[in-house]
Amino acid sequence: MAKKPRTVFVCQECGFESAKWLGQCICGAWNSMVEEKVIPINENDNRSRVSAGSEKRAKATKLIEVKSGNFSRLDTGIGELNRVLGGGLVQGSLTLISGEPGIGKSTIIIQAASHIAQKYGKVLYVSGEESEEQIKMRADRVCGNTSENLFLLAETNMENIVAVAEELNPEFIIIDSIQTMYSEIMDSAPGSVSQVRACGNELMKLGKVKNIPVFIVAHVTKSGELAGPKIIEHLVDCVLNFTGERNQELRILRSFKNRFGTTNEIGAFEMREEGLMEIENLSKSFLEGLEDGVEGAVAAAVYEGTRPLLLEIQALTAPTNIGFARRTALGIDLSRLNMILAVLERKANVSLINQDVYVNVVGGLKPEGTSTDLAVALAIYSSYKGKPSSGKTLALGEIGLTGDLRSVQNCERIIKEAGRMGFSQIILPQKNVTAIKDIPKNVTLIGVSNIREALARFS
Repeated sequence: MAKKPRTVFVCQECGFESAKWLGQCICGAWNSMVEEKVIPINENDNRSRVSAGSEKRAKATKLIEVKSGNFSRLDTGIGELNRVLGGGLVQGSLTLISGEPGIGKSTIIIQAASHIAQKYGKVLYVSGEESEEQIKMRADRVCGNTSENLFLLAETNMENIVAVAEELNPEFIIIDSIQTMYSEIMDSAPGSVSQVRACGNELMKLGKVKNIPVFIVAHVTKSGELAGPKIIEHLVDCVLNFTGERNQELRILRSFKNRFGTTNEIGAFEMREEGLMEIENLSKSFLEGLEDGVEGAVAAAVYEGTRPLLLEIQALTAPTNIGFARRTALGIDLSRLNMILAVLERKANVSLINQDVYVNVVGGLKPEGTSTDLAVALAIYSSYKGKPSSGKTLALGEIGLTGDLRSVQNCERIIKEAGRMGFSQIILPQKNVTAIKDIPKNVTLIGVSNIREALARFS
């Protein structure tokens, strides 16, 4: 006898299920519980069970007997996208890309789809948000002549999508977006936790069995995080995030998870009328406004993935008009800024208790790591003391709570990039200076051991 459907309440933030409605979920979200029906599997349905003798028993394999080989990758035709993916799309992989509305997700996807269709074969573009005519208009604008191997499907039913994919047998599949898809086996609305989970499982099965790379577009919440349950991020092989200001042209593509490459790599693009264009010299674009003799502006460097990146740190100090000084940081972690200010006051006798401090990373980039600590401290000191900084000076190093400077990784490659960009003086930890073997002829290294010595050499 078939069981009756039962009702559960599912949190739309974390996926927690409860038999009763809760005002606040265990994850802390309020009013996030939505009623959903769970249709149980019929025990008499032979499709839901596999008898012990009908299928071959599973057998474990010794690790040393497993043959290893290189992953087969597809060239997307976009060098920066290939860089973030680790060299291209891996056959049978699932890639999740997210970003705010209007950031350029659909644009970069249609550009990659057009190239793959011309080079490899059939590509299936499934859209649940736009009509075929809208996609055609974008493709004509950013791709020009599209290939006859690029197929469009305006559908939200996952069973129909799987049927079309099995019949077409494409080389690449795009789902735009996962929040608009639904499966008939679930009795909940599209975009709910149950539907996103079920559709994600169907796409994973389709991609892995047919060995087809799948690109999935996902929405983001108001806080910028991926909407839907975290299980989708666990299912996919790669999670990409597209960031940037919609009123600016710069777009940064970063990998948060990658089973076939590094997660420290970033890709840089410029949004134009004809689509997203790659930025080959990203450091140059970040340093365009850096001038000589300006107060509160210091060049810094970070190492992102496989390349050094030079950027500009700006700081401004102003007397506070209220009882508590304001601390504002854009691109730099606020807790990190407060620590640097405490070290400046305690170890270098730079009192900023009655000063509002504003720090900004030019270009909207949020650098990872701590190699920008010294540049932040020098920029604040330059603005507070009114001492102009040199546009040919670069600073890098991590500041410890004791005021000492810690060494940074990949320093030698950063120095070579700085010399190529025209910097003549680099302030860095003394430990890095002693370890560097090859110093460019036009670059002078200034090794310092603590923050007090760095401020003395900077001034």
